Amino acid sequence: MRRRRQVTVLLVGAALLTACAPAGDDGTGVSGEQSAADGDAPSAEPGGSVVLEEVEQSAQLDVPSALTDPVDPALPAPVVDVDRIRSGGPPPDGIPAIDEPRFEPASQVEWLDEREPVLALDLAGQSRAYPVQVLTWHEIVNDTVGGVPVAVTYCPLCNSALAFERELDDHLVTFGTSGSLYNSALVMYDRQTESLWSQIEGRAIAGELTGTELERVPVATVPWSTWVEANPEGWVLSRPTGTGRDYGRNPYVGYDEAASEPFLYDGESDPRLPPKERVVAFPDAQEALAVRLADVAEQGAVTVPLDGAEVLLVAGGGLASSLDTSAIADGAEVAATGAFSTVVDERDLSFVADPDGDGARDEQTGTHWDVLGRGSDGPLAGRQLESVPHVDTFWFAWAAFRPEATIWSGP
Repeated sequence: MRRRRQVTVLLVGAALLTACAPAGDDGTGVSGEQSAADGDAPSAEPGGSVVLEEVEQSAQLDVPSALTDPVDPALPAPVVDVDRIRSGGPPPDGIPAIDEPRFEPASQVEWLDEREPVLALDLAGQSRAYPVQVLTWHEIVNDTVGGVPVAVTYCPLCNSALAFERELDDHLVTFGTSGSLYNSALVMYDRQTESLWSQIEGRAIAGELTGTELERVPVATVPWSTWVEANPEGWVLSRPTGTGRDYGRNPYVGYDEAASEPFLYDGESDPRLPPKERVVAFPDAQEALAVRLADVAEQGAVTVPLDGAEVLLVAGGGLASSLDTSAIADGAEVAATGAFSTVVDERDLSFVADPDGDGARDEQTGTHWDVLGRGSDGPLAGRQLESVPHVDTFWFAWAAFRPEATIWSGP
């Protein structure tokens, strides 16, 4: 075990060094990409990509920078112990966020394996997929979807995918990577005030905006095959990013071994589960509930109590771990999850796992519901369950931020 942990740290270090490499070829072997176009439904040539929407960002404010000094007396007091905000290796923006994302029509994407994980986001009538093979090298995408500015984020070290709105009162912010970690988790910064933000918490922990919380946008990690089947006319974040990266390769080989120690984690481990046991958690909830991913996968669908209501968790198969083997597409299979309200048309439905395969069926109408919350094969076919913000993450990360967490033990 000791040797495995040492190899992991070396591999993480290599990833951080690679992420700081100079910008150059986009790493796809494709040149002469189509120029960007505005509009909600631009056309793209085969192999080409486009910018879907652009909005003007707010200017940088003349305030002290928490990147430089998080305890500057002119700033609000940080809400965490800043001595535990540790450098992960690269400088700010050494892992470059994607600020001008380009997209390809789903029907033209040929470079994703059917098992590869993508972050599925549906907002304002638009469906977009953000491949983890791209996000693992950039961690943040500053995007606009249906006129809503959002940040789509992924932290490989705690395996957490989360999305947030970027509009804060009168300011429209963009996020970059700070190069720092807190509880071995991504610390972002906004370029308008250079405040520091905890990705898992979705709040500013130091700087001018300390204590400000971001509005979450539901996002789920699902296999490419599942997403493209549901969204053949959707859009996919493309690999021309302006920086040269080895997209498709996992720089964190073996990092998701359940019993291995997290990188640069200085907190106390909660012994109730192995550090990197995969759990489903609910960052917006008052209750710090964690559900073992293995329990959801074993049962296919479960309903859990949360803040006085019920949440349906649906498991889906065919998803490759992005933190296992060198090639992401070859990663060991893990379960995908969707989290949904059990209320449809002001009616509480009860659900059971579908005995005929992945997904759930409601006991009132017999409609089938998949991991994306889509209804089929029943009276409610074509309907969409309301998504509940959730995150698939490692136990150590959730327990570090929510030490009062309870672990769901079944019905």
